[in-house]
Amino acid sequence: MKPVQLTPLEHKALRARAHFLDPVVMIGDAGLTDGVLREVERNLLAHELIKVRVAGETREGRDALLAKVCEVTGALPIQHIGKLLILFRAADKSTAPPAPATRPTRKTAAQGAAKGARRNPVSGRTMAPRPGQILPSTRKTPQGLRPPRTARVRKSGQRSAKKPFQDS
Repeated sequence: MKPVQLTPLEHKALRARAHFLDPVVMIGDAGLTDGVLREVERNLLAHELIKVRVAGETREGRDALLAKVCEVTGALPIQHIGKLLILFRAADKSTAPPAPATRPTRKTAAQGAAKGARRNPVSGRTMAPRPGQILPSTRKTPQGLRPPRTARVRKSGQRSAKKPFQDS
């Protein structure tokens, strides 16, 4: 079986995902037994990315354990921090659980325009009107007619006066 190579970005993303995981397999003083290897295999099938805690070994011993586990299971070593080993093996498509349902797609501009949607000038995405938002073509909000707009105009000698805007 040809080993899978990860790009640096994929490697970094896997380390980030593993940060919040708890160890699911513990290698004790007995070392790497058949039962431990079966448990690592079972968890790799279930989770793809796992943490393994090693007890009672030196740094060189943990490096050797990591190499041996990766060789036997076909997993990739992602990280080795202290007594924690992080392993990854991509799930086989035939044994993998079904993919989660996809999100509904966004409405196109033509579909959204019928309900008063507009495009974001920066990203170009279609945006739905917010409650209370003034629609550009109608003088209506989603709740009904809007009140006339006013602005504060300052003149000399006056504190402030309200004057309606002139719609063009």
